[in-house]
Amino acid sequence: MTFLRTLFLLTSLLFSALSGTPLFASPEQDNILNTIQKKGEITVGVTLLAPWIMKNKEGKLIGFEIDIANQLASDMGVRVRFRQYPWNQLIPALKKGDIDIIASGLSITPKRALEVDFSTPYASSGYGLVSNLNLTKDFTSIKDLNSKKVYIAAVRGTVSADLARRTFPAATIDLRKTAKDATSAVVNGSVHAFISSSPVPEFIALKNPHDVDLPLKKPLLTTKEAFAIRKGNQGMLNFLNAWIIAHDADRWISSSHSYWFNSLKWQTRISEGK
Repeated sequence: MTFLRTLFLLTSLLFSALSGTPLFASPEQDNILNTIQKKGEITVGVTLLAPWIMKNKEGKLIGFEIDIANQLASDMGVRVRFRQYPWNQLIPALKKGDIDIIASGLSITPKRALEVDFSTPYASSGYGLVSNLNLTKDFTSIKDLNSKKVYIAAVRGTVSADLARRTFPAATIDLRKTAKDATSAVVNGSVHAFISSSPVPEFIALKNPHDVDLPLKKPLLTTKEAFAIRKGNQGMLNFLNAWIIAHDADRWISSSHSYWFNSLKWQTRISEGK
């Protein structure tokens, strides 16, 4: 029996060496929650994207995800430190260990799940549509937009542009260079509608209630946002999921989300042009 155990262990070690996969999880990898608590600080990776993350007039980070991270740190009894990255560098920074967690409006996708572990979702957004009231006043259904006589704006090279083509194949897709250009087009009536990621359509409608509206009750495409952590940290993942369940129940998450996504009150707190 001893010989068989020894043979099994040697075989396992050989497989581990050849495959590059550790036989046992390292204490650091398996106990990131304990590590954060011991050092008294959690490092959070973010990317500037309103209203998830912005800078106020004093240059301090604010936004929905900043509220989320601050509350998470408070409930863990630790300080929070933010590190800002370009969007495409967030996951590499997490995998390298430069940050402990991503809280930056990161949507769950199968491709990303191959690289990181996601918590359960704590927010939902997607891609919506805002339409010009005057041009669509006689429309009775969203299907009326799928006509060659209808012009639908989207920003060139985005998911929104592909979504516009797939959803309204008969319509004329008017690709614009910037969201600002597309916004002006739908407000002044140059196009019938504008497709963009939320909350852009919602904010356009809030700012121009007499010119545009939101004809759909649900997004054309829904996304789910969650925390992302390095793989192999089940203890941390369990804590994050419990945290989300608790603050879903007390409606703290939905209250914060409503402030940042369903109103423009926060705009007085940010610098001009941010």
